[in-house]
Amino acid sequence: MKTNGSKPVSPATQLPKCLTGIQGLDEITGGGLPRGRPTLVCGGAGCGKTLLATEFLVRGAAQFNEPGVLMAFEETEAELKANVASLGFDLVGLVRRKKIAIDFVHIERSEVQESGEYDLEGLFVRLGHAIDSIGAKRVVLDTLEALFASLPNEAILRAELRRLFRWLKDKGVTAVITAERGREQLTRHGLEEYVSDCVILLDHRVYDQIATRHLRVVKYRGALHGTNEFPFLIGDTGISVLPITSLALNHKVSTERIATGIPRLDAMLGGRGFFRGSSILLTGTSGTCKTIIAANFAQAAARRGERVLFFSFEESPNQIIRNMHSIGLRLEPLVKRGLLRFQSARPSLYGLEMHLATMFKEIATFQPHVVIIDPITSLMDSGTASECKGMVTRLIDYLKAGQVTSLFTSLTQGGHALQQSESAMSSLMDSWILLQNFEGNGERNRVLYVLKARGMKHSNQIREFLISDRGIDVVDAYIGPSGVLTGSARAAQNSLEKAAVLASQQEAAQLKREVERKRTALERKISGLRSDYETEAEELRRIAEQVGTSTLMLTTERAASGLLRQADIKVVAHVRNNSRNGKVS
Repeated sequence: MKTNGSKPVSPATQLPKCLTGIQGLDEITGGGLPRGRPTLVCGGAGCGKTLLATEFLVRGAAQFNEPGVLMAFEETEAELKANVASLGFDLVGLVRRKKIAIDFVHIERSEVQESGEYDLEGLFVRLGHAIDSIGAKRVVLDTLEALFASLPNEAILRAELRRLFRWLKDKGVTAVITAERGREQLTRHGLEEYVSDCVILLDHRVYDQIATRHLRVVKYRGALHGTNEFPFLIGDTGISVLPITSLALNHKVSTERIATGIPRLDAMLGGRGFFRGSSILLTGTSGTCKTIIAANFAQAAARRGERVLFFSFEESPNQIIRNMHSIGLRLEPLVKRGLLRFQSARPSLYGLEMHLATMFKEIATFQPHVVIIDPITSLMDSGTASECKGMVTRLIDYLKAGQVTSLFTSLTQGGHALQQSESAMSSLMDSWILLQNFEGNGERNRVLYVLKARGMKHSNQIREFLISDRGIDVVDAYIGPSGVLTGSARAAQNSLEKAAVLASQQEAAQLKREVERKRTALERKISGLRSDYETEAEELRRIAEQVGTSTLMLTTERAASGLLRQADIKVVAHVRNNSRNGKVS
């Protein structure tokens, strides 16, 4: 036991619960219906009361090995078996294997006469025998109105209701009782909801000519539960409740990056593309090439060997494949190899929740790595703004739970704010790329920029992109005095830049020629000076040799002259020595 201040706090005890096996309902109720207690399921005609109760029995017998008894007051056994067979429930086989017992009790109000005290003793005997015969753990009574329709006394009605519910508790069975909804209260009599431990309200409403079913847990004694309204569907596999199950935001994340199929767009996203398992929003007005970019993304994923599921709400698969031929995309081989699957339907075909259930079913069957919804805004007319955002939230959560990368295209209306997306769902997305048409100089050009990319560095430039038979080409950004230049303005600016570069090249070439001319002239001048220098040096050497020769001859003549005059021998010897050493006296 723990203490909180001065008050002792006991550890929480979990209320025993019984799993229904119905997709989503066990999540809303936190583990199923209260075990060994009665649950009231109420609602108007056509909302799915009998189906929910029957599925509770069938799934209990088939999945959890808990036999059940179905006591019906309106539909016969044959009718019940035929009705649920379309949903894939083998009620006939379960009855044959004694997993389920069906007891049809015919009560005709015109044939009932009130005599003496009214009690349910006969019902208890009949129901008790059915429970004991198969060892039932679950019981369904469908519906209370048929049982108490001929009883006008409210006091007796309340007493018998309490007695019925107490008898079911004493038997230890988990019971589901269906009841019709009253005009101003949950049930016709307004009593059943007070004696039930759990009350589930079903509603079938029509909004803008589109029908949607909703479920709400009104009451659940002894347990926490979801109190909001949750849409649910009746599909070919039974009931599917669609709660928002990721309120904890505990999805696994990946650091792997995947390419977009457009190299220069990848460069704008840090050179590596988007994170795997992230949600991507691609918004723009009509004609901004949202589908083309989505198709490039699909092709890039399929070429990596990944499965791609493409939901289209405006174009048929054949039309998309044909249109992509014009930009060089060949999607047919990817479809034939089973890597790319298209699912096309008009938004008006189903309600919002039925579309969501169809997507869930296709995703669960195909197990894709990438899912594309083009455009998500086509579904927004099928419900209110809050319902649409809830639908997108559930879809994103479902995909993120499976590490599936999702790309949503969104059609924005002309005249809206630049960064305004339909249904205000941009906050749910991890990355947001905005496509836009720029008008000017009598033409319209397409640009894109990355408005946000969580967890990665990305470009802040507005970039023009071109569509050709070779695909999408994101071109360099040109900034002029009035902003980004696109189309012919960009081409003119490009021509001006090329002309400026050419002029600079020509000027450089002319300067190079002038420098070359001066270098040549200088080399000629240097060559002339060198020639003059060598000539003068040669003349100097010649003169020096002449001087030396003359000096030697003069010395020799002097010596000879001294001998003729019979000079001193020492003087002669001195002169000779000086002559040998090159000295002149």
